[in-house]
Amino acid sequence: WELGKIEIGVGTLVTTNQRVEGAINPSVKNLAKWIRNTQPNIHVDETPWPVKGVKEWLWVFTNPDFCLFHAGDTRSRNELIAVLGSEYSGVLSSDDLSVYNGYVVKAQQKCLAHLRRHFKRLLKLPGQHNRAIGQAFLDLIDEAFSHYRDWQLTKNELSYRTWVEEFKNEIEKKLKQYWNQAGYEAGKLLRSKTRKSSSMVVFFRQPPSSS
Repeated sequence: WELGKIEIGVGTLVTTNQRVEGAINPSVKNLAKWIRNTQPNIHVDETPWPVKGVKEWLWVFTNPDFCLFHAGDTRSRNELIAVLGSEYSGVLSSDDLSVYNGYVVKAQQKCLAHLRRHFKRLLKLPGQHNRAIGQAFLDLIDEAFSHYRDWQLTKNELSYRTWVEEFKNEIEKKLKQYWNQAGYEAGKLLRSKTRKSSSMVVFFRQPPSSS
């Protein structure tokens, strides 16, 4: 009798979940379509999500105007395509996961917080110049955060653009200064970020309000 009650309860719960899913699914699809067609920038991330002991992935697509969650079986590009389609005409902000690299977009902005984490790790690695290199680029990233936040508060476009030009020169200066001094780990990091430099500083070229 007790087992029968449990089975009935589980069946009712499953049926309820199916009804809820059926009710909200059209709205979710409409939101995804609206995002693809109207939004100039999107932040995307994914995180492990255990479901009944099975490792699933919870994806999030967001900007200040919306937040869309997508439950995926994988961490592959197919999940990205399921929501945004085979290409996206705006600016995509993400971490450096290979799934995002090469995806067809107007531009990609890689997460500077993740980049900061890489240079912070460099501080703890043995190597003659690792600490100096790590600290130099940590300071640059923190400066970028600070000035972008100031722009958001003041909306002073001229001041922001003046800083951008000075900041780009400072980045080039630091790269030249440390390029030949970098050991294996620091050199690998600098080479990787140099190859992907165009996706690290999209917020320089795009109007701040849309990046």
